[in-house]
Amino acid sequence: MILGHAGWGSLGKRRAASNAMPPDTPQSTPNEAWFESTWWWRIKMKLQWTSWLQYIPNLLAGMLMLLLGGLGAWSGVWPLLLRDLPLVVSALLFANLLFDIATVRYGFHPAEPVPPPPNYIDVFEVMRARVSCRSFQKQALTEEHRKTILSLAQQQSRPENCLSPYPIRFEYVDNPLVVWPAVGTREFLVAIAPNAYHELAVVDVGRSLQKVVIEATRMGLATCWIGPGADHKSIIKQLGDRFVPERDHIIGVCGFGYASRYIPLSIRLITKTQRHRLDTCELFFTDTSFSHSVDLKIKAYGNLSRCFEACQWSPSSYNAQPTRAVVVAKKDALIRVDFCAASHSRFYAMVALGIWAANWEAGAAALGKHGDFVELTKDQRGDGPFPDLPRYVVSWSER
Repeated sequence: MILGHAGWGSLGKRRAASNAMPPDTPQSTPNEAWFESTWWWRIKMKLQWTSWLQYIPNLLAGMLMLLLGGLGAWSGVWPLLLRDLPLVVSALLFANLLFDIATVRYGFHPAEPVPPPPNYIDVFEVMRARVSCRSFQKQALTEEHRKTILSLAQQQSRPENCLSPYPIRFEYVDNPLVVWPAVGTREFLVAIAPNAYHELAVVDVGRSLQKVVIEATRMGLATCWIGPGADHKSIIKQLGDRFVPERDHIIGVCGFGYASRYIPLSIRLITKTQRHRLDTCELFFTDTSFSHSVDLKIKAYGNLSRCFEACQWSPSSYNAQPTRAVVVAKKDALIRVDFCAASHSRFYAMVALGIWAANWEAGAAALGKHGDFVELTKDQRGDGPFPDLPRYVVSWSER
């Protein structure tokens, strides 16, 4: 997440303005401070924020193959394997690098059409099909799509649709922001919560914005959650007087647009490595000690298997999946679901939990189950104490 998946940009989050970036992690340790002060780290961050970093792995790999081919030619041993093969691979890598720079960086490629609306069977297929887009077309959203997104964002962030009494909002930005690793993004919703920390308000950000993302996916739009991979100084600059440091706290951004078929090679590889998810048995439990996984052979749990999967494939920052749930059932009847944070993160874990909540609501509604979220006390839960981690946050109870 990115909240998006920020790729190589993890430590860069400490470089943002103090009132803008969620303080999820403590100040840098001496070793980290030294690491971040090195000249090559500064070069890396410069390349990242100027959108050149995604081309460097390809360049380095091509240079390495060229070096190996040169050494193979010098040695004269096994020329086909040690000289010719590395040189061919090097040539292909450099050719791909030039193609990526020309098509992605400078946009020299044929115009791409707006994709037609997909024909999804149900909301489960929508949530399962949704992936973070890493390369967006340069063309803007159609007026119809833009109006729909802005209307949904306004509707979902209304007080009556939120869990917390503390207001959240989404500000629209129609200008490129400095983000990583997504390329070509130029339309964003910036998620803003009160500057004073309120846990459920941050949950509301994830829950409300994910509902917008689900509908955007249903319409055929591409989206990308971006948390630590966003340069908050550039966001504040674009927001202008819409951002008041004493009042506001930027949680993250979400990019909207149309997916492009032109994607840098390194980004393609990153995307493939980030498709792993924990199994549902590692995410959903029947006890507060988190030692007994849900058994899908039991009717009360098996009926909810598609909801479990919808949460399983929810996006989270670095795909960390920092949410767990305790499913409370009696015989064949679901009583409630307790959503828990498996991380001490005050921001990204809460946003991820909100995304789970949105996917759970959408899936449960599709199964004909409607409920409400409520923050229960220990006595109301009556299931014994939760451990330090995962820790209890909020419950969903069927009406």
